[in-house]
Amino acid sequence: MRSTVSGYSALSKAHKFSAAGLVTAAGAAALTFALVPQAQAADAHSAGVKTVSLSAQEFGQTQDAELAKAADGAAVKAGVDAKAAVKAKADAEAKAKADRERASRSTERKALKPAAKPAPAKPAAKPAPAKKAYADNLDGWINESLDILRTKGIPASYDGIKRNIMRESTGNPQAINDWDVNAVNGVPSKGLLQIIDPTFKAYHVEGTSWNIYDPVANITASCNYAADKYGSMDNVNSAY
Repeated sequence: MRSTVSGYSALSKAHKFSAAGLVTAAGAAALTFALVPQAQAADAHSAGVKTVSLSAQEFGQTQDAELAKAADGAAVKAGVDAKAAVKAKADAEAKAKADRERASRSTERKALKPAAKPAPAKPAAKPAPAKKAYADNLDGWINESLDILRTKGIPASYDGIKRNIMRESTGNPQAINDWDVNAVNGVPSKGLLQIIDPTFKAYHVEGTSWNIYDPVANITASCNYAADKYGSMDNVNSAY
C-alpha cells in the first residue's frame, strides 16, 4: 500500500520483514536486560548478600546513621582520653607531692643529730664527813689526838695525856730540853711530851704532821711509843 503521508513511500515486503526482525530482536534484548538484574538480585538474596539500596533517601539515612555512630564513638573516645589525661595529671601531682614530702623528711632527719645515749648514772658518792673542829689550845690538841689514837687502836686517856704534858712541858708545844742526857748527846727532847727526834720518827702516826713541834703530832707519836713500851700513856708517871 502506498503511504498517504507526503514525502514517505510505502515499504516493500522485504523491508517490512527486516523491520519486524529488528523489533523482535529489540524486544528480546529488553526482556533479557529486565530479567538478568532480577535473577542476580534473587541469587544475591539467596546467598545472604545485602543488596545495595537504590533509594537515595535510604542511602542518605544510612550514611547519616553511620556518621552519627562514628561521631558517638569519637566522643566516647575523647571522653575516655580526657579522663585518662586528668587521672594521669592527678597521679603525677600526687607523686610529685609525695617525692617532696619524702625529700623534706629526709632533710629533717639529716639535720637532726641522733640523741646521745645518757651516760650511766654514777652512784652518788657518800659525802665526806664534816671535819670535826677542835679548839686551838691544849684541850683541843688532846681531843684531836685521842680521836686519831682511837682509829689506830692505840690506848690512851685524856687525863693520862694531860697529866704527862703538864709534867714534861707545862703545856708549851715549843718547849725543848737542852740540859738532860739527850741534849748532851745532841738529841734534845722537844714539844709537849718531850720526845726526841729518832723516837718521833720511829713512832710517827700516819695522818699527822712530820713536824715534831706540831702539838697533835707530838702527842700522838708519844702515846704510840708509851703504848709500845708501857702499855699506855696512863701508865707513865715520870720520865720515859
